[in-house]
Amino acid sequence: MDKPLAISLPSRSIQEMISPRLNSPVIDFTPIGSKLFPLFIIAVTFSYSSYGQEFKALDKSPLDMIEYPAQRGKDKVMRVIYSRPQLRGREFNKIVSNGKLWRTGANESTEITFFKDVKIDSKVVPRGRYTLYTIPDETTWTIIINKKLNTWGAYAYDSSQDLLRVKVPVEYSDENLEAFSITIKGKGSIAFLHMGWGDLRVKLPMSF
Repeated sequence: MDKPLAISLPSRSIQEMISPRLNSPVIDFTPIGSKLFPLFIIAVTFSYSSYGQEFKALDKSPLDMIEYPAQRGKDKVMRVIYSRPQLRGREFNKIVSNGKLWRTGANESTEITFFKDVKIDSKVVPRGRYTLYTIPDETTWTIIINKKLNTWGAYAYDSSQDLLRVKVPVEYSDENLEAFSITIKGKGSIAFLHMGWGDLRVKLPMSF
């Protein structure tokens, strides 16, 4: 009887021969865009973070607020929010023309809030928020309490919204104020709203 035919195979197994080598290069079919997307997100986030840290410089006419009475813990009668322009070597009447409506400061029109009814020039001003306009002149200022709110400058002024107008005399001081200033002084149920710029002064009396 003939002997069975012996077939000699290489040392690698058939499985190794028909399967890709484990150390063969792996082809990555992931789209290039999906690889770059995380980098794009990081770049945008960094740019936004850097931009968000850029703060605006101090305004040339900084916003200020005063309250009366100023002491903590006491019920407030009124509050004034206004911007404070500087003279910077100029004269008042070169900045604000006599006989012209003024926002009583800079930027947004000055806002005055009364937390209770007050009396000005024998007229009752109900508690609430108002805009404070003025018309400066050489010997007197016209002070206007107006009901229209959130106005910039005097451009949106509406005389039909005037609650009252009162004239007060102009006074002068030896002290020169570089920045336009407002303060409120009083005692008991009487108070004066003082405004000054340069050596010019006016005051508005009121009671409550």
